[in-house]
Amino acid sequence: MKVIIVDDHELIREGLKKVLIKNSDIEIVGEACNSQELLDFLNHNTVDIIILDISMPGRSGLELLRDIKDIHPDVKTLVLSMYPEDRFAIRTLKAGASGYLSKQSAAKELVNALRKIMTGGKYISQALAEQLALEIETPSDKPLHEKLSNREFEIMLKISLGKSVSEIAEELALSVNTITSYRTRLMQKMNMRSNAEIIRYAIKNQLID
Repeated sequence: MKVIIVDDHELIREGLKKVLIKNSDIEIVGEACNSQELLDFLNHNTVDIIILDISMPGRSGLELLRDIKDIHPDVKTLVLSMYPEDRFAIRTLKAGASGYLSKQSAAKELVNALRKIMTGGKYISQALAEQLALEIETPSDKPLHEKLSNREFEIMLKISLGKSVSEIAEELALSVNTITSYRTRLMQKMNMRSNAEIIRYAIKNQLID
């Protein structure tokens, strides 16, 4: 299988290559550090699976997933994220990903995840599968954060970690005004008035450690 690694941190890319290079059925055909580099590469090269970081500067991985699905529908995507799977996995699968893996588990599970996706399957961990089964068996009202768009949810998590608007803007390569607009919208949707309320909500709903 032909794989491209997409992450804005060189150390992460190098670490993933060390894990994958030992497997004769996996060929690393390229790497990219942002969405435009990836799309340019896909336009000129054959790729089976993209290993995609969900949080990159500029356009988020969730937005990029939709482009990949529309422009390159035969290419599969494994999302790799610093966020635990119970926070982002369902959103990424709905956006078109074939699997979700937390970076903490990558060394042990990455190769198996790629092989499962390559055969047409979806990859999630056993723990998440059990959680989803439990949710199906126990109907409940949707939590407030389910009302948020993917970008609003991403920014809510960053606010919950105590990051300022300017810090978030720098991380996502967006303007301070844009982040402020997202913050205003997400607070309206969740009927909240301050960052402190967002943080309390995130802790109560186990969205942050």
